[in-house]
Amino acid sequence: MNWIKVLWVDDEIEMLKPHFLFLKERGYQTTPCTNGLDALDLIDNQIFDIVLLDENMPGLNGLETLDGIKNKHPDLPVIMITKNEEEHIMEEAIGAKISDYLIKPVNPNQILLSLKKILNHKILIAEKTTQNYQQQFREISQSLINLETHEDWIEHFKKLMYWELELETLEDSSMFEVFETQMQEANIQFAKFIEKNYAIWMQGNGGPILSHQAFQKFVLPELREHQPTLLLMVDNLRFDQWRTILPEIKEYCKVVSESTYFSILPTATQYARNAFFAGRTPLDLSKIHPEWWKNDTDEGSKNLHEFDFLKAQCERLNMKRPLSYHKITQVQQSQQLIKNLQNYSHEGLTTVVYNFVDMISHSKTEMEVIKELASDNKAYRSLTASWFRNSPLKELLKKATQLGFKILLTTDHGTINVRHPSEVIGDKETSMNLRYKSGKSLTYANKDVISCKIPEEFQLPSFYGINSSYIFAKHDSYFVYKNNFNHYAKLFNDTFQHGGVSLEEIIIPFVVLNPR
Repeated sequence: MNWIKVLWVDDEIEMLKPHFLFLKERGYQTTPCTNGLDALDLIDNQIFDIVLLDENMPGLNGLETLDGIKNKHPDLPVIMITKNEEEHIMEEAIGAKISDYLIKPVNPNQILLSLKKILNHKILIAEKTTQNYQQQFREISQSLINLETHEDWIEHFKKLMYWELELETLEDSSMFEVFETQMQEANIQFAKFIEKNYAIWMQGNGGPILSHQAFQKFVLPELREHQPTLLLMVDNLRFDQWRTILPEIKEYCKVVSESTYFSILPTATQYARNAFFAGRTPLDLSKIHPEWWKNDTDEGSKNLHEFDFLKAQCERLNMKRPLSYHKITQVQQSQQLIKNLQNYSHEGLTTVVYNFVDMISHSKTEMEVIKELASDNKAYRSLTASWFRNSPLKELLKKATQLGFKILLTTDHGTINVRHPSEVIGDKETSMNLRYKSGKSLTYANKDVISCKIPEEFQLPSFYGINSSYIFAKHDSYFVYKNNFNHYAKLFNDTFQHGGVSLEEIIIPFVVLNPR
């Protein structure tokens, strides 16, 4: 029998023998100890799963013994047992990271419940999570058949993201593998939904809020109050990554509302983000502001005029409150903005574009160490959360709340982990993105793409003349040219990319936060 080993420290240990017998019948092997010094010796020479510790003992008292245990074995769980209900005793014990706190007299069932809660916590949660997902699996699968509107898809996607975050905590990966199959099927059906409806939406006929509509629909109403507002666009921030950093943000912000909107196609920065800031489609931008718009084949950065687009949109919407714009690509820029943020606390809108998540996804392609750290969605979320926890962005948000800013947090598009190379052939002017291609005379596998042979239908510019076309990769496909196919297929496999059609790229968060 695999005994669970318990060290019980109490100067009246003889009175606890009935408790020992009760626990023994349930698989717990209890070692008695009458004082703190002996307890410290025992944990140096034996392995215990948990310690039950009396607070009031002669000699080395419970809190002093607890301090000695935590110095030697910081991960060893300790349950403090005491007659003393004074608040400062509880606070000291909790501050020393006890696992539970019980008031005497304690009965055997109380002890058993506390032991199970601590030692079997993960197992019990895993069993319940698995059971709940198994019950939901059939409902999720069946509901996929009946998704007809963008609202249906948003709710379905949120449900999938909930279960992805729940199932990733399980050590047994079998349920997660089942979920991944469900997610893949959802993306297959979502691509069909987009293919059927996207051109209709882009002509202004119903549908979800899209990138070029999001500022007017979401941001403008928040600027009518006389409160400084920080619009924070974190590039490439997926919905699941937002949910992962939410617990950190809740320490100093309260969520007023959480909405979603759809990124336009291509789900790429120069298209989606420019459309957000301009309040216009890429086709309109290329016509109305040709001096600011750059096509895929043009040299230079495609996002140099975001502030110009933003100012033009605010003028058009008669938003007259002061504006500022800051693009953060280096730590020093973050620190400088944090230092100077008070200077913007009387403005209407302070806009910050933060590029770190985008850098993670690109680095995964270029750096082997990042590829290992962000090997899958779970690791990608974990890396994002770890970075955010210690990042200047968190400090920026804290400072903003201290200064009374309302915070509008969003992104331009998401990313997807690509695993299916798809051969494409194009001329030398074909765009380089792995999830979409713009060009002429493109040859591709029909099953892997949504094609747009008349760019105006998708509100995209035709900069190759009459033969211009776009193709967008569906689900987890990525485009690789025929020349040296195997090399590039291997290089980009299992990396995070954007530009195509998937739930992860298209359905993105818009969150309103207020200071606590």
